Amino acid sequence: MNAFDLIRSAVKNSLRSKTRTTLTVLSIFIGAFTLTLTSGVGTGINQYIDTTVASIGANDVLTVTKAAEDTGDGPVEYNPDSTTVAAAGPPGTTVVTLGSDDLTAIGDVDGVLSVEPQLRVSPDYVQVNDGTAYEASVGSFIPGMALDLAAGAEPDPAAGSNEVAIPVSYVDALGFSDDADAVGATLTFGITDVAGTPSDITATIVGVAEEGLVGSSAFTANEVLTEALYDAQSVGLSATSKDSYAQAVVRFDPTGTEAELTTLKADLADLGYTGTTVEDQIGSFKAVIDGIVLVLNAFAVIALLAAGFGIVNTLLMSVQERTREIGLMKAMGLGGGKIFGLFSLEAVFIGLMGSAIGVGVGMLAGFGANSVLADTLLADLPGLTLVAFDPAALATIVLTVMGLAFLAGTIPALRAARQDPIESLRYE
Repeated sequence: MNAFDLIRSAVKNSLRSKTRTTLTVLSIFIGAFTLTLTSGVGTGINQYIDTTVASIGANDVLTVTKAAEDTGDGPVEYNPDSTTVAAAGPPGTTVVTLGSDDLTAIGDVDGVLSVEPQLRVSPDYVQVNDGTAYEASVGSFIPGMALDLAAGAEPDPAAGSNEVAIPVSYVDALGFSDDADAVGATLTFGITDVAGTPSDITATIVGVAEEGLVGSSAFTANEVLTEALYDAQSVGLSATSKDSYAQAVVRFDPTGTEAELTTLKADLADLGYTGTTVEDQIGSFKAVIDGIVLVLNAFAVIALLAAGFGIVNTLLMSVQERTREIGLMKAMGLGGGKIFGLFSLEAVFIGLMGSAIGVGVGMLAGFGANSVLADTLLADLPGLTLVAFDPAALATIVLTVMGLAFLAGTIPALRAARQDPIESLRYE
């Protein structure tokens, strides 16, 4: 009996007792179905997080700040050589601004490829033609970012003209019929300097960006536009005040190891600076999602283990029912190894049926959930595909279930292989 004959016999024998095999396949199906959905949810959310990370920062960038001195419960002593600005966080949170000396010190740290101040601009409003003016915030486009675009393109960092990507939430408000209609239009920023003198700066809309997971509604400006807005709002400031920055952008080697990045952060900390990547800022959220998916996967694995006992029971009963048949096969010269292989293949085939059906139905359920949720619960998260399937992950599920089925089938397969042919033929 060659390998093909073994496989054909295994498939045929697996379907002898249709009811028993169906129940066993059903139990495997439940585990594989659950694993498929939980794996898909994990893949979908992590892909969305990765897209969001790419849209708010590059993977080779550290945002460096200098925190205000912490003196415990007492007040901070005034230092005439430093200034502070409000920062994100609880009310009253401030950071000490960075000056030219700080930028030089940061640039001298081993592992820093470049350091640039991050300009913070606060326009009064944005407006298209003579339409309604709206409040807006502006963020810089850092080379290496990848905006999640609804239309158009990203601002060109090397362009000599003012370019901006607007949030998708402003498309209707600014008077555009759709996302594509906004691309190519001229947007006006109104900005006021220290002396209270207003000025207008125009820019070309080159793209429309989805808001993403963090819900950012900032306009993304290229370097030329950011500098123009910063210069306009800084008229009247002293040279020292104009050259004071809340944070700086540090580039490092993205091909370096995690240990090298940790060392770079430690070196910056020794100088009194804090360096954070976009992954650091959003990593805790991703860890929570991964933890939830891991727990759900654990329940699926428990279901598969229970199905494994079903396979053992199914094949043990099959061995008992086919005792005389096993004796006859041995008497005709079929060795114990092939007997073992025959029953092991039956277990693997049962595992294949259950896992393949579970994965297939799980994918259909995932696609159905995506289409329903996209217009209901997830309507405020454009671009999120809650259940996304990775072919490698699905193949891993099928192969894992088949492996578990093989292990479960070894006990009855060994029992069949070790049977004495004479005793088997006498079995009633």
